Amino acid sequence: MTTDPHPKYPDDNAELFIGAMTGTSIDALDLCLCDFSKPQPRLIAHRQEPLDAGLTALLRRLARTNGNETDDAPPPPAVDAIDLFGMADRQLAETTASGVNRLLEKAGLTNQAIRAIGSHGQTVRHRPDWQEAAFTLQLGDPSRIAELTGITVAADFRRRDLAAGGQGAPLAPPAHAALFPPGPEGRIVINLGGIANVSILQPGRDPVGLDTGPANTLMDAWHSHHRQGPFDRDGQWAASGTAHPALLDQLLTEPFFAAPAPKSTGPEHFNLDWLKRLGGKWIETLPAEDVQATLLELTVESIARALSPWQAERSGMPITLCGGGAYNGRLVERLGERLAAPVESSAALGLAPECVEGAAFAWLARQLLNGQPGNAPSVTGAAGPRLLGGIYPA
Repeated sequence: MTTDPHPKYPDDNAELFIGAMTGTSIDALDLCLCDFSKPQPRLIAHRQEPLDAGLTALLRRLARTNGNETDDAPPPPAVDAIDLFGMADRQLAETTASGVNRLLEKAGLTNQAIRAIGSHGQTVRHRPDWQEAAFTLQLGDPSRIAELTGITVAADFRRRDLAAGGQGAPLAPPAHAALFPPGPEGRIVINLGGIANVSILQPGRDPVGLDTGPANTLMDAWHSHHRQGPFDRDGQWAASGTAHPALLDQLLTEPFFAAPAPKSTGPEHFNLDWLKRLGGKWIETLPAEDVQATLLELTVESIARALSPWQAERSGMPITLCGGGAYNGRLVERLGERLAAPVESSAALGLAPECVEGAAFAWLARQLLNGQPGNAPSVTGAAGPRLLGGIYPA
């Protein structure tokens, strides 16, 4: 993907879509304005819309599987879960619409220039492995976004894939193939969000991908619990500690890591409750910075194990990093060492790490409006290609 630093729009030939994405860290809303009129998509403008602290706390409360997980969130208000769900649904939609309108102002465009918004919303629960009871839920009312922006919205991308027997995630690999077309040597894309997922892109083959486990979600939660700030900037705190081999081995006994693809997961699985339950005595006795160093190694090792079959089959594939973890210097360093391969930021390909997921949902909106499948059954395990999402006209 390329970035156009001096776009001239509106352009009669432009095909403009906005992607809106909040990740599992729930710290901000990334909005990406993309032009798909050329074979190589272009990023026109990006905005990171901050989330109100109350909305962030509300979304995190809804994403927790019980009320006992250790964090610093305030006690729940005296309303039931459905009321909380509805409040968050509306507030996130209003934040998304405000962010879109500010993005358009930044780009010097009117809403009429935009074909659609691809809004992922916020996943508050993802249960693809509950067999007959499988479901996934994303918040951020697309009807309200359409009403407040005057732009058609495409949303609810995951549930159709799930209905077709798939995992509903990760949805990024086919989008990665469009944004970063692989050369003859192929490409591996590692998204380091709250959860890590990988895309293996090889010329002439369907994309392959899977969630590998936690990327930042455990490190962020542990850091927030012990120190000021929501994340370990540049991995400095982790670098000050020493990874504990026995704790790492214990955490790697988690069945998810050994399960075959297709597979996906989320913070409803990997959270502080999980860490305390599996880490046992070490969580209580080790220095907090050593636990943080071990959690960083857990991210690195789980990714490396997931990628090993493809690296063994085709060594030398370039590795591209995106997501917030691409700014964690210690994590990037350790990934390069463990994978024994050069790793580079997606910025080297014209798209900043924080923009990749937003651009992916802009691409998914385009697929839907063009009547083209958005999923990759080779990734999710769905019964076949499907149109993903619903359309909410302006």
